[in-house]
Amino acid sequence: MRPRKTIVCVEDNEQILSVRKFLLETRGYRVLAMGSGAEALDYLRGAVPGSVDLLLADVIMPQMDGNELVRRAKQLHPGLPTLLVSGTVSNFDRAAAADAFLPKGACSPAEMLDRIRILVARKRGPKKQIAVPAPDVTTATVAIAS
Repeated sequence: MRPRKTIVCVEDNEQILSVRKFLLETRGYRVLAMGSGAEALDYLRGAVPGSVDLLLADVIMPQMDGNELVRRAKQLHPGLPTLLVSGTVSNFDRAAAADAFLPKGACSPAEMLDRIRILVARKRGPKKQIAVPAPDVTTATVAIAS
């Protein structure tokens, strides 16, 4: 069984956070649900680099918006993929710090899951190539000379 991918999910609306957590957990993700950007940053400060596979956050939140959260999270974990969601499509410009943006309500759960799958796969990096041994140049030279 492959290890589950960890998603830090930040949303100030408890109902949305609960639904999103359920959606992701039923697809095999480990979800760390947090109600504020400050709570998420506290967790990320103590997290081992590479232990979190995605930061998923709302754009509009009290105290610290999603964009600021993404900026600070990337300072702590530069390779961390980030996805911001917002109920107001016009906030795309404000979500420019994230790797991806989805409008809340205007995308289906399947679209969100697909975007998350792509971002998590991108963090993992390209598949490792199998090293092919180089041809033996000395044998090739001898064969041509004889």
